[in-house]
Amino acid sequence: MARRTDGTDAPRTSFTEPADLEPWVPGAGDVLSGDRIDGKRIDVLDLAGERVPDLELEESVVGTLRAGDADLRGLRIRDAAVGEFDAPVLRASSSTWREVRVTGGRIGSAELYDSGLTGVEFVGMKLGFVNLRGATLTDVVFRDCVVDELDLADAKLLRVAFPGTRIRAVEGTNTRVEHVDLREADLDRVERLEGLRGATIGTDQLYTLAPLLAAQAGYRVD
Repeated sequence: MARRTDGTDAPRTSFTEPADLEPWVPGAGDVLSGDRIDGKRIDVLDLAGERVPDLELEESVVGTLRAGDADLRGLRIRDAAVGEFDAPVLRASSSTWREVRVTGGRIGSAELYDSGLTGVEFVGMKLGFVNLRGATLTDVVFRDCVVDELDLADAKLLRVAFPGTRIRAVEGTNTRVEHVDLREADLDRVERLEGLRGATIGTDQLYTLAPLLAAQAGYRVD
């Protein structure tokens, strides 16, 4: 159960890393579009530049996942752990993420629009532009990450938190926010917060964000 603090529910995450897995070393051409990888322990899964839409990764642990410029549209990843996710450009629109933990790596541009993320933890990652337009995020945590820009237009967020995460900009229209917690986020250098109206912030953050919030509301402070 999530803790309840001042009316803001925390994400309900209870990830358990899969065990009793079969070691697998995929070679060139071993992973094809629509394949299902299940119950595997993989040191390096190199999909960079590959066209593998509708790939399924389930009940598996991947040490390093390389996915730069790969076509991963419709990806389905469930009950999986990824140690390092490396993708200058991640093309994974309309993907499904359920009970997933990613504990490092860098994604320059993440195309995750129209995706569904449930019970997902991103830890210690560097994220550039994250396109979550039309996505649904439920019980998602960004912990100790750096996020340059989040595009949340038409997205739905329920029980999402950003502990220890530095956020530079959040944009979006028609974003639905419920139980989104920014109180442990680093917002000192934030430039835009338009996409998180309705989120919970702390009193100290309010003083820091006052000029930005006034400008967004159209007030001139003299």
